Amino acid sequence: MRRFLSALAGATALFWSAPPLFAAPPLFSAPPADAQTAAPPSPTPQAAAPAKPVAAKPAPAPTPTPTTPEVPPPYEPQLLRLSEIIGALSYLRDLCGDGDGDAFRAKFSTLVDTEGATETRKDALAGAFNRGFRDYQLTYRACTPTAREIITRFLDEAEHISRDVANRYAG
Repeated sequence: MRRFLSALAGATALFWSAPPLFAAPPLFSAPPADAQTAAPPSPTPQAAAPAKPVAAKPAPAPTPTPTTPEVPPPYEPQLLRLSEIIGALSYLRDLCGDGDGDAFRAKFSTLVDTEGATETRKDALAGAFNRGFRDYQLTYRACTPTAREIITRFLDEAEHISRDVANRYAG
């Protein structure tokens, strides 16, 4: 999503800074000074049709082609919570000296590869992981007994979510 927004911002800035492709023709033009004013205008098909301004409006920025809206699976909230827990565990386990934060990142990478069918879905999962990581990074600077208790609870919750999703939705 961030990549999309930054690309959109860059395209918008480029669009508004570029010179117009076509100059708009005047909507009304006075007859030349040497033309006879007494002669009535001849009714021709070209004179009867109003002139269309070519570039009266700026061309809209190209939009992505509309696709069918992505319907998330029914277990999406559980996956987002699991991603957040894995992010927190990745930080807390390294903080407490367990040294297996990279293993949790690898598990999360596997989860994204398996469940991230679209960029939107991948971004949502990555956002949840980062939120879990950063929330505990802001709170804990050293390993405490409370951090150890959180690790234990998160490991239990992650196991519960994994089993629940597998038992309920695995086919």
